[in-house]
Amino acid sequence: MTTPSLGVAVIGHAFMGKAHSHAWRNVGAFFPEAPRVRQQVLVGRDPARVTAAARDYGWTDVATEWTTVLDRDDVDIVDVCVPGHLHAEIALAALAAGKHVLVEKPLANTVKEAEQLAAAAAEAHRHGVVSMVGFNYRRVPALALARRLVAEGRLGVVREVRAAYLQDWLADDDAPMSWRLRQDTAGSGALGDLGSHVVDLVRHLLDDEVASVSGDLHTFTRERSGPDGVERVTVDDAAWAWLGMASGARASVEVSRVATGRKNGLCLELYGTEGALTFDLERLNELHVTGRDGGFERILVTEPTHPYVGAWWPPGHTLGWDHTFTHQASELLCAIAAGEAVRPSFDDGLAVQRTLAAVEDSARDAGRRIHLDSAIGAAP
Repeated sequence: MTTPSLGVAVIGHAFMGKAHSHAWRNVGAFFPEAPRVRQQVLVGRDPARVTAAARDYGWTDVATEWTTVLDRDDVDIVDVCVPGHLHAEIALAALAAGKHVLVEKPLANTVKEAEQLAAAAAEAHRHGVVSMVGFNYRRVPALALARRLVAEGRLGVVREVRAAYLQDWLADDDAPMSWRLRQDTAGSGALGDLGSHVVDLVRHLLDDEVASVSGDLHTFTRERSGPDGVERVTVDDAAWAWLGMASGARASVEVSRVATGRKNGLCLELYGTEGALTFDLERLNELHVTGRDGGFERILVTEPTHPYVGAWWPPGHTLGWDHTFTHQASELLCAIAAGEAVRPSFDDGLAVQRTLAAVEDSARDAGRRIHLDSAIGAAP
């Protein structure tokens, strides 16, 4: 490798911090064309916990204040894996310091913050700084193949999309309060957490933009017990949206964290003039495709010619959810080495945030259809 190694700092060491750490630890073994990585700093507020996590995840150093990584010459990439209300402050500061930035989805909690981040990323890119939003499902090989098939015209003109992302971790009314259930930290509930993935995938798979929305939100359990007693839940448990795409396609979206029996059920169906395809995250190595005559063909996406798969195991050996983060890391590293922009960009994150905000606006107005050029905070 002629490209120097790149030092990474991950901000946050819980669920996403662990997933991203796994990717940074393994990316070089499977994607040797990418620059080498140094797992430089893991950041967390609690000294004992972050030290233990750093030992387990393979980090060289720890810090309890994220601001300390900005002045470190051994840190080239800042990877933001903390709750949404902290994304903008950290990412803006990292970009200003000349660090490449990866931000977990959603990009921000508000359209205003997302606009600030997109503008800062565009300015930073003029100085060679690369940024990316962590919509990892774009890197599922079967979904990457689905995008390729759509682009090649295998489905003809896509007319309809059905998308659902259903979980059940809040189905029990006794499930405890967490930061994800507070609007000031999470921004929104199932809509932002799960809906952001779905909106991004619809845009990505169709290579299209959302032009209009109508939506509905609901909170089934209004109060939950936290460490300081009973608290009011200030975000949605479930959300529904109907998207009108710029191409004329229509998409129905359902997301829920109270769908009993569904652990991480992301399902997508695309229907076109010449064919259709379906995907189920619980069988993430499979894509089902059909033509006009019907009869879905099962494609096992484990061949070296399929997206990303050639970097891993012999044909037929399946990949998992965790591999998507390694694919994400490799593409960010290669973009940095080439000095090129990479997607999903902060502009993609902003487009998703505008869509989510329009869904919220619609829900407050009895499901009124909102055009994105007239939605609050949206640009023409």
